[in-house]
Order: sequence, then structure tokens, then C-alpha cells
Amino acid sequence: MLMDYSIALLAVILLFPIFILLLILTSWDTGFPGIFKQERIGRHAKPFTIYKFRTIHPITTRKSFIGKWLRKTKLDELPQLFNILKGDMALVGPRPDVAGYYDQLNGEDRLVLLLKPGLTSEAGIKYRNEEELLSRQENPLQYNDEVLFPDKVRMNVEYYHNLSFKTDIFILLKTLSI
Repeated sequence: MLMDYSIALLAVILLFPIFILLLILTSWDTGFPGIFKQERIGRHAKPFTIYKFRTIHPITTRKSFIGKWLRKTKLDELPQLFNILKGDMALVGPRPDVAGYYDQLNGEDRLVLLLKPGLTSEAGIKYRNEEELLSRQENPLQYNDEVLFPDKVRMNVEYYHNLSFKTDIFILLKTLSI
């Protein structure tokens, strides 16, 4: 969508000094390069490479000091603006997940795969503290698989059925206000 591309391009241009600073900090903190790449499932269940600032030490596999701050502020997600420029993602849409989740959906839930993954979504806003929520669970994987993921799918299918420019603007404004 032209709006996604235009906003992402403008954001990259305006935030370029911040990108450089965060890249230097993450490279210093977690090793060069400070960019994390991972395969995620995109539109039509097609895998793509997502970009984030690296927040975990590759050797110790612990979150770095700067990484904790980046995750808390969601600044680790900024490189996904380049995913939007590449056409892999949109500003608003289901947050992309690793293989074994969205690509395994059945029935009406597969409608989620007709959407480009997004930088933000209603489910992403609702579960913005997902990592903290999961850390409080006795069995985080089971909680994710039985509670969080099904609720995210439900919300994303609802988004699909109510897809509109107005809805996207509302979600973007809601994201910026938190």
C-alpha cells in the first residue's frame, strides 16, 4: 500500500540518526552487526526475513542491558520499517510469527494469511507486554499455544473482517499513544 511505503520511507529518513545510534549501541553491546534476522511467516504463509535490533548476547543468550531497554520501548522493532519498504510487511496487520503458528491455521483462521504482517495490530497492542506475561506462567509455551495465540488469531480474523483505512489509522494512533 502506498501509505505504508510513504510513512515507512519518511520514518526511515527522519529517524536515520537514531537508527545509526542504535546500530552502534547494539553492535557494541551484543556484537557486530547489531541486527537480528529471523525467518517469519508472511502473507500467504510465505517465509520472509524480519529485521530487528539485536537484544540478546549471542554467546550468553541473555538479554543485554541495552536490549532490555530496546524491548521495553519497542525500539528493537524499528528495523522492520525496512521490511515495509521491501514489501514484506505493512504498518498495520497481524504481527509475524515463527513457523509452526500462522502457517498451521485451519478454516476461517487462515484468513489471517491473506494479510501482510504488520508492525502493529490490535493484538500487538493488547499483548505489548507479552514477554512479561509469559514469564509469569508456569508453562509459558502452553499458555502461549492455548491462550495467547488463539486470542491473537481471533483478533486478527476480526481485523480482516473490518479492514479499512479508518481502522488502520485508529490502530496507528492507538499504537503511538502507548
